[in-house]
Amino acid sequence: MNTFTGITFAPIPPTPLLWALLGLGLLIGGYALFRRARGSALRCLPLAALLIALTNPQWVTEKREPVSDVAVVVVDESLSQKLGGRIEETREAAQALKATLDRLPGLETRLVTVDGNAQGTRLTEAAREALVDVPRSRRAGVILVTDGQVHDVQRAEGGLAFDPGAPVHALLTGQKDATDRLLVVNQAPSYGLVGRDVSLSVTLEDPEVEAGTPVFLSLSRDGEPPREVVVPANRPTTLPLPVDHAGANVFDLSAPSREGEVSTLNNRVALSVNGVRDRLRVLLISGQPHAGERTWRNLLKADPAVDLVHFTILRPPLKEDLTPLSELALIAFPIQELFEEKLSDFDLIIFDRYARRGLVPESYLANVARYVEQGGALLLSVGPEYTEPYTLADSALASVLPASPTGAVDRGVFTPRLAKDGARHPVTANLPQGGDTPTWGPWLRQVALGQSRGHTLLTGLNGLPLLTLDRVGEGRVALLASDTIWLWSKGWRGGGPQGELLRRLAHWLMKEPELEEESLSAKVEDDRITVSTRTLGDPPDQVTVTAPDGTERTTRLGVQGPGRAGVTLPASLPGLYTVTTPDGQRSFTVSGPPNPLESTRLAPTAELLAPLMTATGGGAHWLSDGQPAIRRTLPGQSTNGSDWMGLRANGEHVVSGVTLTPVLPLPLALTLILGGLALAWWREGR
Repeated sequence: MNTFTGITFAPIPPTPLLWALLGLGLLIGGYALFRRARGSALRCLPLAALLIALTNPQWVTEKREPVSDVAVVVVDESLSQKLGGRIEETREAAQALKATLDRLPGLETRLVTVDGNAQGTRLTEAAREALVDVPRSRRAGVILVTDGQVHDVQRAEGGLAFDPGAPVHALLTGQKDATDRLLVVNQAPSYGLVGRDVSLSVTLEDPEVEAGTPVFLSLSRDGEPPREVVVPANRPTTLPLPVDHAGANVFDLSAPSREGEVSTLNNRVALSVNGVRDRLRVLLISGQPHAGERTWRNLLKADPAVDLVHFTILRPPLKEDLTPLSELALIAFPIQELFEEKLSDFDLIIFDRYARRGLVPESYLANVARYVEQGGALLLSVGPEYTEPYTLADSALASVLPASPTGAVDRGVFTPRLAKDGARHPVTANLPQGGDTPTWGPWLRQVALGQSRGHTLLTGLNGLPLLTLDRVGEGRVALLASDTIWLWSKGWRGGGPQGELLRRLAHWLMKEPELEEESLSAKVEDDRITVSTRTLGDPPDQVTVTAPDGTERTTRLGVQGPGRAGVTLPASLPGLYTVTTPDGQRSFTVSGPPNPLESTRLAPTAELLAPLMTATGGGAHWLSDGQPAIRRTLPGQSTNGSDWMGLRANGEHVVSGVTLTPVLPLPLALTLILGGLALAWWREGR
């Protein structure tokens, strides 16, 4: 298409000279006309023709090619769209819309499909990326095929996040009058102190229920049988959650379904509260002073999270000498307070080379035994005193100790070695300098133990048990049959991982989840669930993973080391995942926040997109009312109606060629100049 666009000038002489000639011509012509000289008008004719010829005016004719406008169709295939048949409705509407737009001349259609993610459904971001290479003068409009649950319309700081410079329309799926019940977590703690409650603020939102109406919710922790709690509908409520153990405490809160609601997926929330211990209270009672006593004290005092109560028995109370009473102890030994009144306040009790010397009565040692059976932690580090007549092995503690002495003390040099269970147990597995042939430094003395209960992790001279762990009732006990572990801390003959071993040992005694020898764990990161199992025997060969929507998947585990196996699987749905082994062992983990954007509000709505459509001149149309017609509208015209959507027809083009035609061709210019001179000469000759 050829279109005249104007006149351009291409002066023959330099521009300053042309301006000078033009000024001189105007001065001469003006002066002649002012004096009314004969033939002055005719003299100006050739002068004007000459000046016009020197400016070289040209007609400009452009060859224009029309450019198609661009319309973007963004199809929402997020989680909320996959409920209630919306995804089929969405895809059918998108295909029909694409076919309609493809038939319109001068319009390019770009189809973009969006899946939701942790940041929600981001349709305007997808539209912006699709238009990034399209100038605003070619944008016809944007059509969103969605249920209206879009999470990137507004900026965090306020205002619209997207301005395409063209109308934005929405084709809404689902039923416009649909309602839904949902559990909303207003505030959830990420951690809590073990043994204390944390507060969870929730609201049960239901437009069909009057505010304040009691609704029963089901609350469970770590797969335990659920208990009922009552909350008022449509009002914030605070619920106490007990944090019973260290590590992840997984809570599952659900509301009963209601007839006619969109989905029950958002009737349930899951959250994980990480249990952390307050300052650990440790009671350390040392018997006869020895070289390794300071090792225990330094280790425990170096940890700022430990409150240490340490007593050293320097002198048995029945010993008779002339020492003044005022010098027998710095403070009185608070035996009743420690072993009766406040015994349960301690997280760990350590007897370091302690022997019965009449200081702690049998009734108090029986209290320690009950403390262990009821969930307490006890560690014995023994030396030669364990074989003497006043040994703790012959006390009320005998019922909870994992092994008794044979009466012998081996004083040879030996290197501790991993027992069969020690290679698999997390307390000793993968210790620095360890392995089948450890490079640890040697120890110098070991108490010979008889047949032991529980699990032996380290062996010493002649393969005798050196470190033995046992579970007694609800509690745990560890017995270290040597008092020379302190040689590792001194670096003698290479030393060894004394600090790491004792740290792991103490944490196992206090039931830290990562040191459980029989464990099944699951963790979700980056939409992947990692399942790990550890056992002292043979690990299971498969597990069953139950997703938040109830679907189950059984998969085989891969061997990852002695007694360890695991697998990593996709986990795209937010919520509670349950992992079960064939023998019934279960583990729980939570993916995403309690209320993920994708699965919290599921009812179709036009409210979230309303500000964007109002600002751009677009509109919302429900597919349940039928598919609206498509119209091309000129800039400045309305772009939305009750049953139609408008896409702007910008009329843009590109110039493919330019033709320049002289306004005053050379022959015509010469004719005007010479003719003017002839007329002027003729006029003066009369």
